[in-house]
Amino acid sequence: MHNRNGLKVAKRALKAFETFGLLALYKRVVYPIVNKLFFMQLVLETGNFSDLTWLGKPIWQNILDLWVIQETVFEVKPNLLIETGTNKGGSAFFYAQMFDLMGKGKVVSIDIEKMHDLTHPRIEFIVGHSTSDYVLGKVRDIASSVGGPVMVILDSDHSRDHVSSELEEYARFVTPNSYLLVQDGVIDILPIFRFDRPGPLAAIRSFIQRHSEFEVDIERGGRFLITHHPSGWLRKR
Repeated sequence: MHNRNGLKVAKRALKAFETFGLLALYKRVVYPIVNKLFFMQLVLETGNFSDLTWLGKPIWQNILDLWVIQETVFEVKPNLLIETGTNKGGSAFFYAQMFDLMGKGKVVSIDIEKMHDLTHPRIEFIVGHSTSDYVLGKVRDIASSVGGPVMVILDSDHSRDHVSSELEEYARFVTPNSYLLVQDGVIDILPIFRFDRPGPLAAIRSFIQRHSEFEVDIERGGRFLITHHPSGWLRKR
């Protein structure tokens, strides 16, 4: 499991850069290129993580990001986790089973169509447009009945305008010291997603400028060096 020889080689390489006064050059030029190339290859080899499962259920998530999500859910211990973008339901199922282990918590998962046959006592699936009056009204009622803490994950339409609308509507549900996660800002980073731009990053930057009660948690987003959600972890003060 532990490749000590590989670690030694990597440390020697970094030491060489440092010895010749090139560490700053490595961090500024070499590392970003290597990181991006590795990330693109990882996306291609995994079909952008499209064939992953959780207990047999499709869960379309970067597994490194999913690990950070479970750490954050356990840290915040939300009574309610709101998810936009149900898809096949695997992520909602994963969160619900986390809540089973924690002994508390409810998931509300929203999508414009039903693409699964999942059921779980901790999940309420809502079919409808995430920013419609109907859906927002239902979410508001559930949030009021459950109480805080509340955490939100936005993973539906990743276009800039839609993400902007969701940010404005769902930020109100996030409780202080909890998080709003905007997924898939990688669309604005990796060249292979260039045809889907503008994506979430522009929406995030604009939102942060207007909402001083939120801040980008850079450390959480960079936990494993590569992430589908750059600048996506927004902490409410």
